[in-house]
Amino acid sequence: MPIDLTKLDPALQQKLGQLLQACRARGVEMRPYDGLRTPAEQAKLWRQSRPIEKIRQKIDQLHAAGAHYLAGVLSAVGPASGPHVTNSIPGFSWHQWGEAVDSFWLVDGDSEWSTDRLINGLNGYQVYADEAEKLGLTAGGHWPTFKDWPHVQLRAAGSPDGAMTLQQINDEMQRRFG
Repeated sequence: MPIDLTKLDPALQQKLGQLLQACRARGVEMRPYDGLRTPAEQAKLWRQSRPIEKIRQKIDQLHAAGAHYLAGVLSAVGPASGPHVTNSIPGFSWHQWGEAVDSFWLVDGDSEWSTDRLINGLNGYQVYADEAEKLGLTAGGHWPTFKDWPHVQLRAAGSPDGAMTLQQINDEMQRRFG
């Protein structure tokens, strides 16, 4: 099922259209698959690679700091398993703000996840990251640690944490999604 790109920040919608066109012009087809993500969706992704002790510790930290909505979301989603895909708890990913999108490389009608494979001398994720940065977007594939090749975001800051207080993030997430 395709994602609803209209839920993205209008500036990201515009730049994403330009990005996808620039990739196509270089012979690379990228397909958006994850845009606006609810705090509950983010919580599941964050929980899936962590032991219960770390999860409980984070929930306790959020409660102690007065971020009861975020703590509740992290608690309510329950157990999840899978690979490590994010370092961001709910509210701390630009996905919850509509300012990030993840895309996969489409090759011969199938998703291609390899960041090493070359077709005509190009890797789709490298092209995507390079073209994103030309447009002023931040490419997860170019981050110095925890490379997230499918990810691009509108802001340079890794998360809202530096731009807002925990309480502001908590309150805005509750207003938007609670």
